[in-house]
Formats: sequence, structure tokens, C-alpha cells
Amino acid sequence: MNYQTRIGHAHLKVRDLDRATAFYTRFFSLQLVERVGDAYVFLSGGEFHHEVALQNVGAYAPIPPREGTGLYHVAFEVPDKVSFAQAYKALTDAGIKVATVDHCISWAMYFDDPDGNGLEIYWDARNEPDGVQHWRGINLPLERDDILTVLEEEKNQS
Repeated sequence: MNYQTRIGHAHLKVRDLDRATAFYTRFFSLQLVERVGDAYVFLSGGEFHHEVALQNVGAYAPIPPREGTGLYHVAFEVPDKVSFAQAYKALTDAGIKVATVDHCISWAMYFDDPDGNGLEIYWDARNEPDGVQHWRGINLPLERDDILTVLEEEKNQS
């Protein structure tokens, strides 16, 4: 093949379109671009028509098994450590269970949307003084206090 490709958007199936739209606009700062009745919603961060498409499959749609094949998660990158900490605080303050990890190439948090779709928010740390260029399977603890300290430091610098 002689052509270039890139990820255009993630298309997720949800049980409740309004609930899912509220979740993605609140925690990812995505904007509603288009709604097609009660079937589809298209959300964007601004650059494209949509980065996330939500499809209503009904309140009784089954959840795929965790051990089955399929999508593991959709990852969203934030521009800096402060944005990562702000996202973490917003999610945890809302009672969303978040698993955090320091991959050395990034700080990452993993959680599910209200329909069980796996999500990640990460901050790319490869260009930081102590960052590394390749993951190599590294999963170090990333503690809540270390994340929230970033917000305190930002507040003290203001």
C-alpha cells in the first residue's frame, strides 16, 4: 500500500444517548456537533467534524465480555501534566473509579464510561527530563497524592 492513514474517530455503542453525551461533553470537553434523532451523536474537540460518534443501541443492549475480543479502550491525550491532574480530579470527584499508572513514557488513567466502554486519558511524558522514549512494558504506581500535588504546585505558581 502506498497511502497514509490515521485514526479519524472512535464510534461507540451506548445504551442511553443523552447520558453518554453528557458524560463525554463533561469529562472530555467535547462539543456536540450533530445529533441524528435518538440514533447518533457526533462530538468534536474542534479540529474535525467528530472524533467520537455515539450510537444508541438501546437500554437493554448486552455488555461485551471483558475477556472477549474487541475494543480495549479509546485514549485521549491531554497537553500537559496540569490538564491530566484536572481531568483526574474531575473524574474522581464525580465518583468515577479511575486506575492510574506511570508508564514512564506517559501518565495514564483508565476508566469506563457509563456503558462500560474502556477509556484512557494520558499525558505524554517522553519529552520530559526523566521521560523515556519506549514503553517496554513499564507500569509503575501513580499515586493520587502525586497527581493532586501537580494542582497545588500550579496554584502556588499563579
